[in-house]
Amino acid sequence: MDCKENGSPQRETSRVVVEFLEVAITSIIFLKGIYPPGAFERRRYMNLLVHRARHPVLNRYIHDSINALEPYIQQGLVERVAVIFFKDDKIPVERFMFKINMNQSCYDGEMMEIDLRSFLMKLSLSLSEPFSNKNSKTCDWRWEITAYFCSLPEVGVWISSNTQQWKQSPVITPIKSMNIQPLSVQLYLEHPSPEP
Repeated sequence: MDCKENGSPQRETSRVVVEFLEVAITSIIFLKGIYPPGAFERRRYMNLLVHRARHPVLNRYIHDSINALEPYIQQGLVERVAVIFFKDDKIPVERFMFKINMNQSCYDGEMMEIDLRSFLMKLSLSLSEPFSNKNSKTCDWRWEITAYFCSLPEVGVWISSNTQQWKQSPVITPIKSMNIQPLSVQLYLEHPSPEP
């Protein structure tokens, strides 16, 4: 494994993680069927066919939300990134959680690309049936991207989320995990426990 000569391993890894999260979150939004298929266009990422939002506001929201996290991912402050789906009452229906852990080792772009490509393929297969809500096309869905930090960085402006929490511990369904140097990513789905 060779370290990059022209940059720190954390910087290179965080850049790849941000690109990956942007593609993965767009894939989740596309596969949930919230927007019509025409709202997305096909693109290639890591030699894989993926979707990108066509609408500039949707594309900018996803891009800016994830790219704003890059310095915090690089510093190891971001623990999880979530895509939260909810209805009018702001109580989440489901949360797709990306748990991220980066260490200080060298960046191996080739191995990372293979594992991230596998991750995206599994994501597409997983969301095609069992994890997606069959009523997604008939519901008035709302969603947001939220980051959870290990410790809060000192920044002047934060936007808080008004999303309410569940009263009981959620049901967790693992979707995919990978663990390579220097990155570990887990994706799991949280949804509310059935009412007793």
